[in-house]
Amino acid sequence: MKLNFRKKKKDVDKKKRAIIPLRLNILFFVIFVLFSVLILRLGIVQIVQGDTYKRQLEETDNVSISKNVPRGVIYDRNYNLLVGNSAVKSITYTKSTQTKSTEMFKVANKLNKLIHVKKEKVPKRDLIDYWILKHPTESLNRLTAKEKQATDGKKTYEYQVAHVTDADLKGLSQDDLKAATIFKRMNTGYAMSEAIIKNSDVTDEEVARVSENLTDLPGVDTTTDWNRYYTYKNTLRSILGSVSSEKEGLPKDKVDYYLAQGYSRNDRVGKSYLEAQYQSILAGQKSKSDSVLDSQGNIIETVQKYEGSKGKDLVLSVDVDFQKAVEDILKKNISKGKQAGQSDLFDRAFVVAMDPYSGEVLALAGEKLNDKGGFDDYSLGTFTTAYAMGSAVKGATVLSGIMDKAITRNTVFDDHPIQFKGTKPKSSWFTTGGAFSPQRALEKSSNSYMYQVSMKMAGYNYVYDTPFSASPSTFNKMRYYYNQFGLGVKTGIDLPGEQVGFKGDDKTVGKILDFAIGQYDSYTPLQMAQYVSTIANNGNRIAPRMLKEIRNPSTSGDKVGTLATSVAPKVMNRINVTQSDIDTVKEGFHLVTHGPEGTGKAYLGDAKYDIAGKTGTAQAFYDGPKKKVVEQVYGIRLS
Repeated sequence: MKLNFRKKKKDVDKKKRAIIPLRLNILFFVIFVLFSVLILRLGIVQIVQGDTYKRQLEETDNVSISKNVPRGVIYDRNYNLLVGNSAVKSITYTKSTQTKSTEMFKVANKLNKLIHVKKEKVPKRDLIDYWILKHPTESLNRLTAKEKQATDGKKTYEYQVAHVTDADLKGLSQDDLKAATIFKRMNTGYAMSEAIIKNSDVTDEEVARVSENLTDLPGVDTTTDWNRYYTYKNTLRSILGSVSSEKEGLPKDKVDYYLAQGYSRNDRVGKSYLEAQYQSILAGQKSKSDSVLDSQGNIIETVQKYEGSKGKDLVLSVDVDFQKAVEDILKKNISKGKQAGQSDLFDRAFVVAMDPYSGEVLALAGEKLNDKGGFDDYSLGTFTTAYAMGSAVKGATVLSGIMDKAITRNTVFDDHPIQFKGTKPKSSWFTTGGAFSPQRALEKSSNSYMYQVSMKMAGYNYVYDTPFSASPSTFNKMRYYYNQFGLGVKTGIDLPGEQVGFKGDDKTVGKILDFAIGQYDSYTPLQMAQYVSTIANNGNRIAPRMLKEIRNPSTSGDKVGTLATSVAPKVMNRINVTQSDIDTVKEGFHLVTHGPEGTGKAYLGDAKYDIAGKTGTAQAFYDGPKKKVVEQVYGIRLS
């Protein structure tokens, strides 16, 4: 029995071995058949259908289409909307890479029958192009026999242009001029870039008519565009800036810059101030779509690759309610000042309120009387116009003398007239005389004290009725120290167009004394705010800034978006004095509004909050028809 079992097992093994080669042969045969089919198919594609596929490939093209997205909005520090976007109906045109002028001409005339477009001034050359498209046969018939022999199409067209007369252009009808306006707008954008045909006062009826005829209007579409609106009208209007229209496109002075950044010539961008300063943040990212075109330039298929992203939102440091209150105060006081005597030339006033530790600008206000007796927003004047600031700069004079080691915080000078040989005496506005410390000199605004500080800085030991001898380099030395406070240099504010003021060019050494009392160089109101803030925060010159934070676009209606970036304070430099030195000037500023001899006590002594500051009166020349000396009164507050 045992032997029979072994024999059966051997028979089974033989059968299994016989089956395996058979299965392998079947598998190899199947693989062979599949490869044969694949090779046959490739042969058909390459040999039989190769020309067909090649022709189809040559007849199609892949292009990228970009579309603009809504611009980011602007809030104040409390998230009150300052600048927003209003959606408007829009009719657009996108030309393909193969679109011919004749096709655009036909579309322009068809579209002109469906929408109302006001005729606008069309460049003469554009009108000539339109006339030639309208009269192609007549235009060619005007060519001379020699001109008709030209083989270069470009040259032939130049001949056609030359034969169009002014009389031809005057013969264009009003309807032609409207169609020419549309035709010009269609040509403003690049190929596959959206151009706005109409986005103002587009009616529902116009949208409906265009939508019904889109098949006869290749490249035309109805969509939604946006316009900027300003919630608080004229408040901060000049600072917020403006955005170019589709017609204006890129600013001429920045075309190359924006083109290098990937913009199209007809893109809307910030033209001025905050809109321009933060263009890259507010603009967002255009949507991107890939389209397949046939040989005629018609779109076969479009696939969106990137839906685009709305521009990020700006949150400013300004408190709009505070700003409005300050503007009202300015208007009230300008009107009040105009009622006083000798105020013919008084037409403007400024206020800059700045957090001395963060640099955040809480209010940047300027008001200016116009010819009609009303007021214009002149916030720009806070950093684009400069004035002699008078005694308001005396705190910088004291600390400059200390930094130069010409005086110490304990230096006392007798307040007496300064008399140089052959010149008129220079004295304080008062005649009481007496010993003055830095604190008292600031409290009572002693000119004599500041004169003596500047003479020490010039290395001159004063002797009555002798010539004043000093190096003109003293001007540069004093300016160097003043610069440490932000006087005479750019403050670093995040706005374009900042001015640094005027440097006196009279090198008469006696002008050094005038420099020390703010009667030589001129400064902007913003520079004055930075100067006093440097003292208020104990010695750090902080760059003023309008931007507090950047927010992502809102996804829930009226609520602001999530925080993207918070702006940190920027320290420009630190003044090289001790805390005791700074406290000396702070004490002097406090005495200005609280001391028995304080020049600002009558105005601010009863304030409901503790306040410090420095008053200043300057003389300036008005070079106009009234030819008179103007006194300018300034005040700075340190609280």
